[in-house]
Formats: sequence, C-alpha cells, structure tokens
Amino acid sequence: MAAAQGRLSDGAGEMDDAKDGREGRDADADARNTVPVAFRAAVDALKTARVRPQVEIEQVPPPKRLAPFAYALEAAVVDGEQDLADGRLVLLHDPAGHDAWQGTFRLVTLVRAELEPEMAADPLLPDVCWSWLTGALKARGLTYGEPSGTVTRASSHHFGGLSARPPASQIEIRASWTPREGRAGAPDTAAHLASWCDLLAQVAGLPPAGPGDASVVTLPQRRGPNSR
Repeated sequence: MAAAQGRLSDGAGEMDDAKDGREGRDADADARNTVPVAFRAAVDALKTARVRPQVEIEQVPPPKRLAPFAYALEAAVVDGEQDLADGRLVLLHDPAGHDAWQGTFRLVTLVRAELEPEMAADPLLPDVCWSWLTGALKARGLTYGEPSGTVTRASSHHFGGLSARPPASQIEIRASWTPREGRAGAPDTAAHLASWCDLLAQVAGLPPAGPGDASVVTLPQRRGPNSR
C-alpha cells in the first residue's frame, strides 16, 4: 500500500541494475503523482495536529481494501508504564465518492480502554461513550455527516489457575464519520485527529486539557501518504 513501491533487482548485471534503478525511480515518481492533491493535503494536515503528551501516536500500515487511498495512525494514552487506553484512526479517500459516505473522505476509528467495576455496571455507559465521541467533535466546532458505530462492553472472569485475578471489564468504541471537506477539497483532519485524541483521553479518565495548555504538542513529522 505504499505510495511509492521500491524496485526489485533481478541481479542481471550492473547495466541492467542501473537501468532498473532509473525505471524504479520513474515508477516511484509516477506513483507519487497518482496520489490526489486533496488526500496529500489531508495527510499533511494530520502532521500539524496538537495533542497531549500522554497520547503517543505512530503511523501504521493502513487497511488495503477499504478505499483507494488510506492513512492510519495508532495511539495509546500512557501514564508511566501503564496504557490507559488505545486506538486506531484511519483516513480513507475515494476520489470517485462513496454512496455510504456521502463524500470522498471517511474517518474510521477503534478505541479501547479498561473500566473500573462501578463504571462497567452503569447501564447508560454505551450512550455516554457515544456522546463522548460526538461531544469531542462538537467541542472543536467540526461538522460531519453519516456517523455510525457501535459501543461494546465486555467482562472477563477468571477461573482455575487464573482465579486469583480480579474480574476485568473493557469498553470498545468502533465508529466512522464523513468529515466535511474544506479548502482544496480536503477536510480539517488536524482538528478531527485532535478531537479523536480528546476522546481517547476522556475514555482513559484524564482530565480535559484547558485552552492554551502548554502541554499540548504538535505531532512529529512522519512518512507520507499511502495508496493502494
């Protein structure tokens, strides 16, 4: 799924290797040129997002069959040696549009966290978790369409050799939405990523960051977009 595929040497000799090298570089350039401008802009915007230092983010290989172009990030909310929550955010782009999306871009997410027993027992927990997602988007003034998703609550009880372990509960949010496109046809992905990190922090139990919080930092520069 890399935007620029590396060449494979056939080992046929130095002249052939040099020729293959030129052709490989030409293929790399052609592949980069096929990435839509709007998708490049959306990926570049992700790199400007400002997130809390407790949220550790890295680029990961995106899924291959959901859209012609995709870019994926994984994140974890870390407190010392403990991961309080984790998740994945995938940016999808289909220049031809998608009927189910009602647009050319789609954001898809998975968020997971361990729960305290009293919280896990709350019958309103799924509704509250979904409101955390929509509230995080609303708090940053983002407009979006076609939201869908599920909130799953799971409990684990241990027996036999594991019976000493206390029961554990986990919440899982799977969701997707269509970000509204702005300049050059690209959505404000930096704001959507920041909202998603707000959701991660809330699920992890962190207090909200105040306006102008100096602890909020910009993501480091990462590799370019991936295409199928």
